[in-house]
Amino acid sequence: MLPNQRREKILDLLKEDGFAKVIDLARLFKVTEVTIRQDLEKLESEDLIIKEHGGASIKNVADQVRSFSLIRQENLELKSAIAQKCLEFIENGDTIILDSGSTTTEIAKKLKGFKNLTVITNALNIALLLGTEQDIEVIMTGGEFKPPTLSLTGQKAADFFKGLNVQKLFLATAGISLKSGLTYPSISDLVVKKAMIDAAEVTYLVADSTKIGKSALASLGALSLIDYIITDNGIEEKHKEVFRDNEIEVIVA
Repeated sequence: MLPNQRREKILDLLKEDGFAKVIDLARLFKVTEVTIRQDLEKLESEDLIIKEHGGASIKNVADQVRSFSLIRQENLELKSAIAQKCLEFIENGDTIILDSGSTTTEIAKKLKGFKNLTVITNALNIALLLGTEQDIEVIMTGGEFKPPTLSLTGQKAADFFKGLNVQKLFLATAGISLKSGLTYPSISDLVVKKAMIDAAEVTYLVADSTKIGKSALASLGALSLIDYIITDNGIEEKHKEVFRDNEIEVIVA
């Protein structure tokens, strides 16, 4: 991995987890601690992170948490269109899982008016968005808090889904690699997302087309883990064919 690629993935990880230790980053990227410190110095010089004793954190994360906003807010127009399309696959009386993320947050914003709906989520912001809706029951997982994504993660979050049988999962992703499958910036999320998939009868991957062909740090597994992908009309025909070859139905918003 080239230094600029490594620094990009370090930044993505910090945007996901908020903080990381030098020793953990060195182990994760299989380089020396000296190399990681140099990477962090470079990122800090670009005003992207804050170096701290033994590690680094993303900038302004405390302000972001206090305002209950997500760091990742790119392509919101596309995500809103995808969320609107998702409503066609949700029915009154359903029990659904909403993964944490900006696209799934857009889905939550549009659920007002559904009757007898149960929403299970690991996202604090989604719980607050829906918590006052009288006809929507909101159930939250436990787990470790990740400030940038306002979500709960780790083994305790994953254990919540053991024994559950949920009708539909709306799953987020950071990158869809045609080689590595579903990819994410943070390793701690993988066990949670796998548990969500195991608990759901049907899995809808919700992702804007800019994520297709991109690869984040950690791979959850093959594309065959999902049943449908709901994306925007920017998806290329060659990518549609890859999904179809994996028996995944492509739904375009």
